[in-house]
Amino acid sequence: MTRRPYIVGNWKMHGTRAMLSEARAIDRAAQRHMKVEVALAPPFTLIHPIHREAEQISVGAQDCHHEDGGAFTGDISAAMVADAGAKFVILGHSERRQGHGETDGLVRAKAQAALAAGLRIIMCCGETIDIRESGRAVAFVGKQLKASLPPADEAPADLAERVTIAYEPIWAIGTGTAATTDDIAEMHAEIRKLLVELYGEEQGGEARIIYGGSVKPENAAEIFAVPDVGGALVGGASLTADSFMGIALAAGEPTDH
Repeated sequence: MTRRPYIVGNWKMHGTRAMLSEARAIDRAAQRHMKVEVALAPPFTLIHPIHREAEQISVGAQDCHHEDGGAFTGDISAAMVADAGAKFVILGHSERRQGHGETDGLVRAKAQAALAAGLRIIMCCGETIDIRESGRAVAFVGKQLKASLPPADEAPADLAERVTIAYEPIWAIGTGTAATTDDIAEMHAEIRKLLVELYGEEQGGEARIIYGGSVKPENAAEIFAVPDVGGALVGGASLTADSFMGIALAAGEPTDH
């Protein structure tokens, strides 16, 4: 099945209302390039303002709590982000796993909560440079995903539409150095194999796998040419419409990987 490339901007802890002009510019540009699916995950405070003004792009959250509600000061549930206008949520990002001590089990619980709230999820995975250099990257990412994704008997019937995997080697995030195309091809092929093993050919074979880690307009086309790369999760380069849409344009025609 041919799917539109999925280009998602993760604004991380950047953005006040002054950034709404960039979101509007991204939305206008996305309306002119319908062959690419463009989305933004701003800070919680901007989800509703961007959702209210956006006509083409989808808006998501960068995280959610695994409980529906309760005495969890400072946390936000999946239902709350959905109520604010979010259509998806990024889960298991390395900055959450490492900086906030999130375990695979916690990430799985968040995924189940998000799916139950009607959200799509982008499940992040990736290895450190030590794991990469030791030759254990594929095994590590496979184990991480198996423990973070919902088990097959609890997965949604339309998993291919609602679950996206984002491979982000930790050593490439924010460093300016992307993984090599060979490394990306190997990992995405292994992730595809795992998804089919877990969920079957119909769903596991069609779920999107996107790449993240120092993606920029200059290297995007080369990355998108790799088999099983269905888009990108973009950090710093998503903060301006020019650089972000440069990446979206590099996605070009959707390909049937």
